[in-house]
Amino acid sequence: MAIEALSLESFKKMDFLAVEKYGLPIELMMENAGLQLARLIALKASKSAIITIGVGNGNNGGGGLVAARRLAAWGHEVYLDVAVDITKNLPSIQLKRALLFGAKQRVPTKTDIWVDAYLGFSQRLPLSTPFLEKIALANASTAYRISLDIPIGISEDRSQPMFKAHQVMTLAAPKKILEILPKETDIFIADLGIPKAVYKEFDIEMPNFAGQQLIEL
Repeated sequence: MAIEALSLESFKKMDFLAVEKYGLPIELMMENAGLQLARLIALKASKSAIITIGVGNGNNGGGGLVAARRLAAWGHEVYLDVAVDITKNLPSIQLKRALLFGAKQRVPTKTDIWVDAYLGFSQRLPLSTPFLEKIALANASTAYRISLDIPIGISEDRSQPMFKAHQVMTLAAPKKILEILPKETDIFIADLGIPKAVYKEFDIEMPNFAGQQLIEL
């Protein structure tokens, strides 16, 4: 289906507007994103699959931690690749919850599904060494790779090392920067809970999340 894409700058404004004008809590959007990500991962994961979710110290990482908690609750074997210290409040809370639910904070020797929730739309390039190392390890693995929102390292000029995702689950609306990805990359849009009025302010059509909360482009 054809849905108009947003620049990253426009999406930042959309996200801000949803929080500031409509009172949509960041933690609720994090929960929505993580639940949809968990559902997407579960479609690819057998019950014996080993799932590694890479997270950073931001809201994208928080979404990955929600997904980890959900998957662990459903009985999946989930590991957390914590790339940097988690010091921010919401990701810290989500990390504790994920561990309580059974996720393990270490990188396994073998991974069947590797999830990139390291950094989101506010990622700054060039990336620091810890993240570059994670990208290299993931891309060299045989794991099926899934990115939350946008792949870490993505750049319009393709000058940076990037997580090579087989699937991308982007949030609320398509992002123009995703147009540089290979055609074989599957892209999904997940409902964050942003109201239709916000989409109207950006003069784009809201995806039909009433029919399904996860839409394949």
